[in-house]
Amino acid sequence: MTGLTAYPDAPVELLRTATRSAFSNLVDETIELAADFMIIAGDLYDGSWKDHNTGIFFCKEMGRLKKAGIAVYLLFGNHDAASEMTKKLNLPDNVHVFEHRACSTFRHAGLKVALHGRSFKDAATTENLVTGYPPPVAGMLNIGVLHTALEGNSAHPNYAPCSLLELHAKGYDYWALGHVHEYQLYQGASTVVFPGNLQGRSVRELGPRGAVVVTADETGVTHTERLFVDVLRWHAAEVDAAGCQTMNDVVGCIGAALAAHVDASPAGIPSALRINIVGRTAAHGELFGLERQLRAEVLALVAALGADRVWVEKVVISTEGIDDGQAVADRADALADLQAILQEAHNDPEFLKALRDDLLPLVTKAPIELQTSVAYFNDIRSGDLTRLIEDVRPGLIAHLARAE
Repeated sequence: MTGLTAYPDAPVELLRTATRSAFSNLVDETIELAADFMIIAGDLYDGSWKDHNTGIFFCKEMGRLKKAGIAVYLLFGNHDAASEMTKKLNLPDNVHVFEHRACSTFRHAGLKVALHGRSFKDAATTENLVTGYPPPVAGMLNIGVLHTALEGNSAHPNYAPCSLLELHAKGYDYWALGHVHEYQLYQGASTVVFPGNLQGRSVRELGPRGAVVVTADETGVTHTERLFVDVLRWHAAEVDAAGCQTMNDVVGCIGAALAAHVDASPAGIPSALRINIVGRTAAHGELFGLERQLRAEVLALVAALGADRVWVEKVVISTEGIDDGQAVADRADALADLQAILQEAHNDPEFLKALRDDLLPLVTKAPIELQTSVAYFNDIRSGDLTRLIEDVRPGLIAHLARAE
């Protein structure tokens, strides 16, 4: 969460504790539902603990489940593989951990349920682990627990790759999968589920998050239902500024979008919202370089709506000018000359070198959160400034033309 320092108005405490709060909500719901057991299919931890407080927190939550008579079957994935974890604590005896040397099977006491799984020894586990899972146990509900990218999930590292056909062919009733953060359900010979993660951690993980409640009987899995336990939800809103003439018009459009978002959101779950302003608009020049001013205007709107409901993570200006620059070119003045220079700048090595020399000190001194969030920084370091010039030119010219 180091990037939060770039946002002085961020709900830092809520964001930092969100994943633990979501997990506590999951335990609350599990006890309330009187579930027979819980399955955790990997990436419980995001790498080794900085201190033992992480493990102590988990033991406390597992202790709550033990008092309720609820077993837990725990598998470790790439982020918490055996080779990644340097600290450990003894877990309560209701927690059963799948081995990493080979697939292990647990039979749930009192239920005709067999759970098969294998934890990761190393983070970069690229072998197909499914081939080592045993045949189903006759007369039992068979559950496979696996941390995998599965076929077609190119957005995630290809760890423990396997196909959906392989999972169905194994003959298990249910597959509890980890690794992919988005909820996915596949029906067939087996019911195959990625529950996703419990709490969205950035704008790349939008919408409600949680676990999956599975109901089964002697015939197999009869029902699955999502269980939302997140405490803050990330959203992205696109605002079309095509009809706007001024920044004030744009602010009005954003206000309408914010009001609609608040009306559609659950009252008890605050939103972290990224707003993207798009469209070909006459306001493009006025907006150029004024993300901070526009964000201040948006924060005022949020305050009026109820700041506890929405936190605006970022306002991104992705607008375009209405004309293609021909109107400026026809003026035949200093502004037209500047536009012509910028249009040819990518072919001028002396200009590019001078620009890089001016910008490089800024890049090297920037805070760490900017190093990772400003896309142009890598271009400046490499000396390839074509994209930067192409992106800045139309906005700068429109801004200067409007100011004039």
